[in-house]
Amino acid sequence: MIVVAIANQKGGVGKTTTAINIATAMAATGWRTLLVDLDPQGNASTGLGIGNDQRETSSYDLLVNDATLADCTLGSAIPGLDIVPATVDLSGAEVELVSVEDRTGRLRKSLEAHHGHDICFIDCPPSLGLLTLNALGAADTLMVPLQCEFFALEGLSQLLQTVERVQQRFNPNLGIIGIVLTMFDRRNRLTDQVSDDVRDCLGPLVFESVIPRNVRLSEAPSHGMPALVYDHSCAGSRAYISLARELIGRLPERRKAA
Repeated sequence: MIVVAIANQKGGVGKTTTAINIATAMAATGWRTLLVDLDPQGNASTGLGIGNDQRETSSYDLLVNDATLADCTLGSAIPGLDIVPATVDLSGAEVELVSVEDRTGRLRKSLEAHHGHDICFIDCPPSLGLLTLNALGAADTLMVPLQCEFFALEGLSQLLQTVERVQQRFNPNLGIIGIVLTMFDRRNRLTDQVSDDVRDCLGPLVFESVIPRNVRLSEAPSHGMPALVYDHSCAGSRAYISLARELIGRLPERRKAA
């Protein structure tokens, strides 16, 4: 199983929307897919229609209470897509983990022992605390959603520095599979400028597929479903299908042996 963390410490960049829809797209192409919701807000869980009453065990139990991945995994309405949901308890996990031995490696241990899926996506919180460090420590690679605005570039620089520190201390094999440009609006000159700057700086690391500003993408979570199910023909859904194709082309061959 290959593990992909989806992270950006800046909020509001389309991180959870990307996690939900790229996981759905991968499941639709036949990959046995797992989504781990590591954000205390639990938006990825809500976006897949998992109600609070269904979250008896969650990613909090996985990290703090030594629950197994199988105990915490729920099926979703999307064939081939399972989820480890999040609850608000997760907001206290960082404090509880401070005194725990190997506090940055607990998620990695849980995922290493699991062989029921081909690929796992981790939706990280918008911060660089212990939860995100657990995700980066467990991940084979990192996908970074980047909103097309000026301040997002500063956040990207901080995240890249964090990745270097994680490589040095916890996970030397961590790579970056790509940067996803989100909330792309061709009517805005700044959008094109930020896009050009990112591509000039990071080159082929930036995915060709861009995620547009799209009303359907915003509406879908309120209905408890991914945009690819809510309206598979909208511009946002088509963009995520295109992104999934690119992602598959970048994933290592060993994924097929999961």
